Amino acid sequence: MPSSRDNPPPSSRSAERSQRLARVFKTAILGVTALLLAGMLAGTAPGRYAAAWAYGKVGRGIARLTGSGDDRAWVDEEWRRRRRFDMEQARIKLRAAYDGYDAKLRALVRAAGLDPEHALLRWGNFDKALLLPSTVFEPDDSGRSYRFRPNFRSIWVRNLKASGGVLAYFPIPDEPGVLALAEAAGASIVRESVQTTNSWGLRGGEPDLSADLKGVVLGDSYMQGLFVGDDQTPAECLKRDLADRLGTTVEVLNTGHLGYSPEQEYFTLLEYADRFPPRFVVLSLFANDFGDLFEVLEGRADWEENRYWIGKIAAFCAGRNVPLLVVPAPWAAHIEGTRRTAHYPGRIPDILPESAVYFDPMEDFIAAHDRETAALRDRGEPTTPSPLFNGRLGDGHFSPLGCRVWGESVGERLARLLERRGAAALGDHPDNISDPR
Repeated sequence: MPSSRDNPPPSSRSAERSQRLARVFKTAILGVTALLLAGMLAGTAPGRYAAAWAYGKVGRGIARLTGSGDDRAWVDEEWRRRRRFDMEQARIKLRAAYDGYDAKLRALVRAAGLDPEHALLRWGNFDKALLLPSTVFEPDDSGRSYRFRPNFRSIWVRNLKASGGVLAYFPIPDEPGVLALAEAAGASIVRESVQTTNSWGLRGGEPDLSADLKGVVLGDSYMQGLFVGDDQTPAECLKRDLADRLGTTVEVLNTGHLGYSPEQEYFTLLEYADRFPPRFVVLSLFANDFGDLFEVLEGRADWEENRYWIGKIAAFCAGRNVPLLVVPAPWAAHIEGTRRTAHYPGRIPDILPESAVYFDPMEDFIAAHDRETAALRDRGEPTTPSPLFNGRLGDGHFSPLGCRVWGESVGERLARLLERRGAAALGDHPDNISDPR
């Protein structure tokens, strides 16, 4: 005998028909909007981008309404479309800027691989177009966008007067001829910032594959270490701290690249994890991983996109039973001034999966800042900018002292985490012990 589900009452059938008509109506509205936008805007480059962007939004809307298609595929396509457009626009702006340079600055940027014919324009800093010297970086279409050239030595220059009076800074080949061009162009050469890459295309020496404890640090320019030497980076400081604490040999792979965000860091982890099986992974984050720095600090951030990529990193680590420690890099203004951290880093724990362990080293930075400024005050020396950052260079990244504070703070937390998981210095791989939060 047929049930009421086989023959729903008229009121139920009417409700279903109304819902179906509403979905069709919404789909039609979305489609018409896309066609109108395409017709109005497709005649210009920005218009073509806007029309394509609108089409992608419509496609995502249709997929959500009808329950068809892979929603992530729409997201990825929107990012590809936006990035292609940004690169095209950046190339146009680069040509206009280059035409305004004087002869000495042109000679320097050509030698660095920053001229319109050779510059590397790639996406980075989450949603930005980055201009990179092709002598130091090379393209990477595996998901990382760009990477360091292997076996290369570079050095930073700063205070170059670019277009609009902006003071530019970037790495150049550490070669006598290029350095002479930098001096002729009026650049300041940061002598202590020499950076070398190994055969893996990562900062530092060749990895010690025989070390008893191996770990990977994922991150951006904070982990790469701007304006500090190869042996002063946060990863090197962490390696020394863990070796002292655990009494064993330690190797930490520094995969930090300026401008990287969790999407690039996920593909970086995929590349190196088999060649260098880690016993732990540290993911360093900063506010501009989620959008414009100051907008993120005010709460206008894209938390959901990096919830996805951090989730991918966490799932990869969990699949190998490797602890993932997520560490936000302290911002200099939060250490030196008012501590308004409700959005960054305050929102980060909300987007982390259960398998990740969150650790904020800010208290250790504040304590170190207080100690160091007190010592400076006692000696009658200036207490600003903070000695934990590169303020004297007009830069907000960690100074050598800040790198050491980061290494010691994260090292202490990691040592407790590894011991809790049964990963003592010379032990076997961690067993299934839950992580402390």
